[in-house]
Amino acid sequence: MTKVMIVDDSSFMRKIFKKTIEKHAGLEVIATAADGQEALELIKTNRPDAITLDVDMPVKNGLETLKEIMKMENPIPTIMVSAIDDYETVMKALELGAFDFIPKPDNISNMDMDGISKNLILKIKAAVNMKVARPVFTIKTITPIDNKIASGQLKDRFPIITIGTSSGGPKALKAILPALPANFPAAILIVQHMPAGFTKSLAERLNKGSKIPIKEAEYGDIIKPGEALLAPGDYHMLVGKDGKIILDQSEPKWSVRPCVDYLFQSTAHHFSDRVIGVILTGMGRDGAEGMKAIKEKGGYGIIESEETALVYGMPGAAIDTGAYDEVVPLDEIPQKLIDLIERRY
Repeated sequence: MTKVMIVDDSSFMRKIFKKTIEKHAGLEVIATAADGQEALELIKTNRPDAITLDVDMPVKNGLETLKEIMKMENPIPTIMVSAIDDYETVMKALELGAFDFIPKPDNISNMDMDGISKNLILKIKAAVNMKVARPVFTIKTITPIDNKIASGQLKDRFPIITIGTSSGGPKALKAILPALPANFPAAILIVQHMPAGFTKSLAERLNKGSKIPIKEAEYGDIIKPGEALLAPGDYHMLVGKDGKIILDQSEPKWSVRPCVDYLFQSTAHHFSDRVIGVILTGMGRDGAEGMKAIKEKGGYGIIESEETALVYGMPGAAIDTGAYDEVVPLDEIPQKLIDLIERRY
């Protein structure tokens, strides 16, 4: 039985979450708390397997509580519950070690209980299977590739790196992207499963720590070497044959929008062997079909290894298809991309 603790200053939300969680076999709410201080006391006597933690609470708020949870000898997987527009706080929580988050509407009448329920249960089940205490990675220094830029070898057929990720993705991206040099000769396109608004905040935070420009994609943006575009939340991102970004709100796939498969499939269709697909940590199986399309068109597939991935759903699903070239630890991916570009292009 998976034991869950609910921490929220709203008695209504505690009741709703408890009712939702206990509808599912194998899940049990063992304790509820109205603030972070109460939660920390209850953890001592009711060791939960997972925690839902509200961000905005009296006495001790969600971030303060999360910091204490992450200091424990065995940190407890924690899912943040945030206001729908609290972008910066959520980003900080993910950096501190929160497993993931779910946004909640600011009033009861706007609540999509079916959506909240499905999202919450999926993330609780994924969280209890994660490894909370992650190893500290040293990203290897990568060799500059000025010779490739100067010679113009990649000017017309620059590589296109497509990255797909979900739970644990912000931390993985923050490890990889800042390691790339300013003269990186490939275009980078990223799908991170996140709601609208949160992706813009993520792109801004990644951009501040990176040598290459990173931004949330807009309709009509043209892919360029040395620049990274992040799919906006609630929009699928594809690329046309002219290299222009296409955004649409067609039906979600795998219950997500943006969908990794759609990005991978569109780039494979138009750019074939120029595409390098990368699948990082994440729950579900999004990306497996897209990686297969990349391989069928002569592209290259890299999958994050289980030893470093927070959640191995997406990487594992891609491995099951057999459509990949290498399984690589997170800390080795930047150098692997450089080596691959020098070898293939």
